[in-house]
Amino acid sequence: MADNSWDNCVEEAVNVLESRQLLRSLRPICMSKQNEEEMVGSRVNEGDEYEVFDGMCQWDRTSVEVSVSIPTFQKWLHDEPSNGEEVISGDALAESRKGRFKKLLLFSGNDYLGLSSHPTIANAAANAVQEYGMGPKGSALICGYTTYHRLLESSLAELKKKEDCLLCPTGFAANMAAMVAIGSVASLLAATGKPLNNEKVAIFSDALNHASIIDGIRLAERQGNVEVFVYRHCDMYHLNSLLSSCKMKRKVVVTDSLFSMDGDFAPMEELSQLRKKHGFLLVIDDAHGTFVCGENGGGVAEEFNCEADVDLCVGTLSKAAGCHGGFIACSKKWKQLIQSRGRSFIFSTAIPVPMAAAAYAAVVVARKEKWRRKAIWERVKEFKALSGVEISSPIISLIVGNQEKALQASRYLLKSGFHVMAIRPPTVPPNSCRLRVTLSAAHTTEDVKKLITALSSCLDFDNTTHIPSFLSPKL
Repeated sequence: MADNSWDNCVEEAVNVLESRQLLRSLRPICMSKQNEEEMVGSRVNEGDEYEVFDGMCQWDRTSVEVSVSIPTFQKWLHDEPSNGEEVISGDALAESRKGRFKKLLLFSGNDYLGLSSHPTIANAAANAVQEYGMGPKGSALICGYTTYHRLLESSLAELKKKEDCLLCPTGFAANMAAMVAIGSVASLLAATGKPLNNEKVAIFSDALNHASIIDGIRLAERQGNVEVFVYRHCDMYHLNSLLSSCKMKRKVVVTDSLFSMDGDFAPMEELSQLRKKHGFLLVIDDAHGTFVCGENGGGVAEEFNCEADVDLCVGTLSKAAGCHGGFIACSKKWKQLIQSRGRSFIFSTAIPVPMAAAAYAAVVVARKEKWRRKAIWERVKEFKALSGVEISSPIISLIVGNQEKALQASRYLLKSGFHVMAIRPPTVPPNSCRLRVTLSAAHTTEDVKKLITALSSCLDFDNTTHIPSFLSPKL
């Protein structure tokens, strides 16, 4: 439950929108021979419709085994600029006809459970395509919202233990919509429509939050609805100090739950305690934790047993779900507000019906195939044991320093058959260039051993910095 003052604020804001005839509604278009109630009811028998497996199968490997053309490989090795055009060049086509490719083991993706190659998920998309094509094309508020979208929203709300859920085109769009809608509360409740300084929403944002959160806050700030306070990364003492000195009534804390570039977890238990103390709205971006953390894949909040303390949970379907799209799990009132004021939701085309069908299948498979979560955390333990590097998640950030060192290490790994990217500014601060390694349930113990051997030849683990986590749920 959100803090009572925020419950009242969002309800009042929704009432203002309704009184001004600005409250927008979602009207699902039926895309099935069944009506919506029958579709939702069929979920009890979903095991019959969605085939699941007890362990790794041959197709899982396609999510971590990739190939690149020889021209692409050569350009990459020499760090030559590319727009991707070399794959359709004469040389590339000639090489492809000869079957000449460079095979790489992928250690840089976000397909944490290996679901992008799962046949059940592919079949769900294929069946929807064959029956409905790509579905009606339009924004969700016009004609792009169907019973498939509604079914997916319901399953995600259940996963996140929230009243409801709003699908968005991407995770980036979801964060943008959430931040702008939160800021709109200030203008909707202001007597003149333009909030005074003490009527604005105070947003407290972690220094290393994702770009989509930052851009959403910037837009809300540009609209004159919020004042921003940035606290040092995962520093709860600094956050508490900022909250204590802030006289504004409407406070929001927003943070990544699992940070994409550093691989550390937000201190969820301390955030929950501060929420009780200060009564702020807690928003988390669980893009990298959803389906990976928690017994049921409910994410970082489930892992730390604080789901009730999270008011808005933003997530994506493009990482561990192996699909595409974003979502915001929240209360019904918050959903009404966001779908009426979240610009990146309102003015974007809804995700295609086949993608909604695939994502729903992914939710089912991710929940039922628990071995995938067990497997990825086993790979985390193995990497830690073999390398001696203190890590706490499947995202491993090996900081090597300057740009040339990072590129040199990445090129060595490329020659050795590993797809591991050098992460450089502006993605990360200067002199903190790094290799970002990500583990998958589709990796094997042997894969990890081979990677560690290659890394040991281009890095000195004893002198390589890793950003440590404040809390580790598994290790």
